[in-house]
Amino acid sequence: MKAIPREAGRITYSTNIRKLKLLHLSDIQKAVVIGSILGDGNLNSNWSRTNYRLKISHSVKQSDYLLWKYEVLKDFVLTKPNVYEKTKSISFRTISHNELTQFYKLFYPLGKKVIPRNIKELINNPLTMAIWFMDDGNAIKRKSILCGYHLNSQSFTLSENKLLSECLYTLYKIESVVELNNNNYRLAIWKQDSRRKFRDLVTSYVIDSMKYKIG
Repeated sequence: MKAIPREAGRITYSTNIRKLKLLHLSDIQKAVVIGSILGDGNLNSNWSRTNYRLKISHSVKQSDYLLWKYEVLKDFVLTKPNVYEKTKSISFRTISHNELTQFYKLFYPLGKKVIPRNIKELINNPLTMAIWFMDDGNAIKRKSILCGYHLNSQSFTLSENKLLSECLYTLYKIESVVELNNNNYRLAIWKQDSRRKFRDLVTSYVIDSMKYKIG
């Protein structure tokens, strides 16, 4: 497959790109963007560092999931997803856009991904939670019996994980604990009532190929 053309090249923007930059993210698109930033997505700059774009990449085993994200965000994408045989991955990236730049300023204030202080406002859409879970979550089973859920938030600090845990309870009355995992921290949902609430929160948004994560 052909490589994605570099919007970052030092070439005058086409009329098509200019039009795309005038579009606004819908609520659904914002939810997918935020969930992806919390999970496996990353924001990087165009060549002039004036705006940022979102790159989404998943294992080829999760191609259906990536293609679903592509369908949601394709208004802001110039080229269809590419498969990279060497890494067994599939990815796409959006154009650079001012609204994505605003997310970069929130999540990467010093160049490293962090949890913003206003994260409660950013995860108040169940779709965002479902995307984050499909990206970075898993069911916890003991002898094939579901006993909890993990949100693998190890890239965030202890205090950031505590903030996320507080927000889950404030927004959804879901109790979670911050666990130490290989010298990093992640969220775990163990209590039966909270497991049920979490499952009810995300299940309707989880696509068929990712249902295995629910347990």
